[in-house]
Amino acid sequence: MKAGICFTGTGPILLLTTYTSFVDAELLKKFESKGIKKFILYEVPVEKVKAKYGMHYDIVLGDLKQESDLRVLDYDGHHVFYLFPLKELGEPVIYDGVA
Repeated sequence: MKAGICFTGTGPILLLTTYTSFVDAELLKKFESKGIKKFILYEVPVEKVKAKYGMHYDIVLGDLKQESDLRVLDYDGHHVFYLFPLKELGEPVIYDGVA
């Protein structure tokens, strides 16, 4: 399981995925089907996400398939942006629409 803050053209969203890489070709197809064609993404520890989202995390995780799946945990960009300290984010994954 991976969690990541994905900065898109409409603002940040918080994602959960069972993919091992945020640039997996199949995951990129799912992003594109949701209108996400380029992004800057920061992986965040799943434990921190679970601690911050509690029951909502459990509900979304319960709907997540065991493999090859993607869920948006939080699409309120303002909430996501202010919930995680920027100085704690690591190196970004940058995808510019070219595989």
